[in-house]
Amino acid sequence: MATQVIYDETNPSEHVALAAKSLRDGYVIVAPHENGYIFLADAFSPDSVRAMHVLRGDDLGVACQVLVADQSAIEGLSREVTEDIRALAQSFWPGSLSLSLRPQLGLTWDLGDGGDLDWFNVRVPQHLFLQKLLKETGPLAVASAALAGHPPLMDADGISLQGHEIALLVSVGVIEPMAASTVIEIDKSQARLVREGAISKSDIEKVITTPLITSG
Repeated sequence: MATQVIYDETNPSEHVALAAKSLRDGYVIVAPHENGYIFLADAFSPDSVRAMHVLRGDDLGVACQVLVADQSAIEGLSREVTEDIRALAQSFWPGSLSLSLRPQLGLTWDLGDGGDLDWFNVRVPQHLFLQKLLKETGPLAVASAALAGHPPLMDADGISLQGHEIALLVSVGVIEPMAASTVIEIDKSQARLVREGAISKSDIEKVITTPLITSG
């Protein structure tokens, strides 16, 4: 059974250290996010990422998102970091912007797609616990703690901790969700608005020089 702790914002170091150790040991943890509770795993541990997908009941080929501590991390993760990408990260991170980028070809990870998609989705979160944790761990794979196809879980009491892969639940009680993130797919050839969320299309267009294509 996973350990459950109530996150203390006034003294976060103990819980950050516990979460970081669990992740380094190859376990999945449950943590708060701006939009509900999430599973987290070491992005470079295929077994841990696979366990996270199994816990959710994901279909084969589904890739999880990656969380990073700051903008500098994408320089090592993406093979195409353009000035537009840097401008978006500078303007909207930490925050509700998710970028789909081209991964470095030599990365030793499998986010669930076997590397077949040639895209990964990355974000710098706003939640202070996640920011502190990411500084300790490096990039983390993330997915909603809800079962695949179900709405996000806002209350820690609704999370099943029966899987032996889960080492820790960091609870903040009931989460008041923020607006969904805006998702931009961007490389050196084009920029595409996949989903308009908390950040508007017009705000994105003020930052980049590449014409923004709208999906669908």
